[in-house]
Amino acid sequence: MIGTLALLDGFSVEMTARDRDGLPAVALPRGTRVSVTHLGSESEHDRVDAAAAIAALGLEPVTHVAARRVPSEAALAEHLSALRERGARRMFVVAGDPRAPQGPYADGLALIRSGLLAEHGFDEVGIGGYPDGHPSIPEHVLWESLRDKSAALAEQGLAPAITTQFSFDAQAVLRWVEIVRDHGINAPIRVGVAGPAGVGRLVGFARRCGVATSAGLALKYGFSLGNLLGTATPDRFVGELAEHLDPELHGDVRLHLFAFGDLAATAGWAAGALAGS
Repeated sequence: MIGTLALLDGFSVEMTARDRDGLPAVALPRGTRVSVTHLGSESEHDRVDAAAAIAALGLEPVTHVAARRVPSEAALAEHLSALRERGARRMFVVAGDPRAPQGPYADGLALIRSGLLAEHGFDEVGIGGYPDGHPSIPEHVLWESLRDKSAALAEQGLAPAITTQFSFDAQAVLRWVEIVRDHGINAPIRVGVAGPAGVGRLVGFARRCGVATSAGLALKYGFSLGNLLGTATPDRFVGELAEHLDPELHGDVRLHLFAFGDLAATAGWAAGALAGS
């Protein structure tokens, strides 16, 4: 058991580039890592501007790059240079939603193996984890990918960091973390947590992302699938996670909060949890 306050120490949050205008009004501890997702509806300039806004507030930008959305090696190099000029030194790499790549990178591993992240001076690269599995990727492929990405980053002298998809099942997350360690992967893990959100919105995101949403899990988490008009918070999930985490067994584990469009509510929940309220 590590306690909720220890688990929340150094938490990170995730937003979209369109959230940058409201960022100055959001109270986040200095140095908080703020991830910017790579949406097809937002441009590279949007994400670069968001990274600059994050850094200007004394926060740590972590910009996502979806490998299959990158049109060319030159475009990637230009994007990485622009991010570094604005203070970004951490990157999160995913394959992305498109079924077919729009350029030379078929998946996140191919982009990592390009060597461009190390060449442009990034020192930490995030990769994804899926405690509930992935709706279109077999389980054995997910594990193979996690091992290969971790190894490719280590070969380039880059620090790997794993961030998971959110889940409603703390026990499934704990089991998954144990399996990661059994695979010999010792990278820090940030467990994805859904920030406060309307139940209907939360369930919609969960189904889109392949997150398990049984009636029993929902009730354990703190909401009912029969009342989609309510609001769900992650208090029970985080409490259960903190109660059962053992640093000797699970290693370095922290929280990554998904804002789902309401960064202020998510930051407010974190501030309240840290204050013990």
